[in-house]
Amino acid sequence: MDTLLLEVNWLALIVGAVAAFGLGWAWYSDMLFGERWREGIGISPDDTSSMMWAMAAQAFGTFFLAWVIAVAETFGSLQLVILLALTIGTIIKANGLFTQKSHYAIGVEVGYIWLMVIVMVLTHGIL
Repeated sequence: MDTLLLEVNWLALIVGAVAAFGLGWAWYSDMLFGERWREGIGISPDDTSSMMWAMAAQAFGTFFLAWVIAVAETFGSLQLVILLALTIGTIIKANGLFTQKSHYAIGVEVGYIWLMVIVMVLTHGIL
């Protein structure tokens, strides 16, 4: 249990989570992939009805992913992080196929997960 709480690099965990979450705003904005992603999942840019809950869930999920990566880094297990990124990406792809999202939208979502992992791993390497 100490590894989950005491031995992780909390500075790298928090900086990585905040950086990855912040990159999500750019990633899903119209300046990058937002417009075609919204088309691919069938929502209007004016539909903000569930945005608050979606952002809160994303923030928690980003924090938990950063925490898992911090624990893996504590054990020196980059292979586990790679396996985790591949697993999450595959599950997101399957979910997107089940819900009939466009291949573009699925690619944007999987790409963001991989970007998050890369940012979090680099943060641990720097801090």
